[in-house]
Amino acid sequence: METELIRIFDENERPIGVKTRAEVHEKGYWHEAFHCWFVETINEQAYIHFQLRSEQKKDYPNLFDITAAGHLLADETVVDGVREVKEEIGIEVTLEELRSLGTLKYCVTRGALIDRELAHTFLGVNKCSMNQYVLQREEVAGMARVRLEDAEGLWDGTKDSIHIEGYIEDISGFRCIFSKKVGTAAFVPHDSAFYQEVFMKIRKQLNRFIGLKL
Repeated sequence: METELIRIFDENERPIGVKTRAEVHEKGYWHEAFHCWFVETINEQAYIHFQLRSEQKKDYPNLFDITAAGHLLADETVVDGVREVKEEIGIEVTLEELRSLGTLKYCVTRGALIDRELAHTFLGVNKCSMNQYVLQREEVAGMARVRLEDAEGLWDGTKDSIHIEGYIEDISGFRCIFSKKVGTAAFVPHDSAFYQEVFMKIRKQLNRFIGLKL
């Protein structure tokens, strides 16, 4: 995986070449990613679905993250990004079934890892319920959901902790249900501004196109 080739970009988002995944994260080159957020509506409440990253992951193991996401390889376009949804959580969607939230530009640094992404971000609404996911266990250990307004509160600083519910799946496929309070430390440490922008865009999409006045 570290030898996969990825297109790199300058600060103005102009392509400047191709590097391995390892080089991209070591040198902090801007590169493309595909992010897909799933939202489920229950009794006019919107719930964001988060994947729980596997304990086997090199980066951010055992933390909650975007529903499905991954890098775009050098020979791929945004259309190819939907493969991440099928691979990681077993849900088949086309790009036409998703709503674009635009391209988010952000950077996360942790130790030797410098992750500068141009994230092509999409939203799927009511594509599945929590129990319909088929997990790629080496990548995803479980799934969970959080109310949209709680997620907003956690990252705008108005809430110290929020309720999250979901399940962890073992190698045999058995699912252990959980329901608990968590803070930001339970999630991949994307910048707060990143989470705030994503949730704002999700809310706008729900209000404008789905008709939910949340």
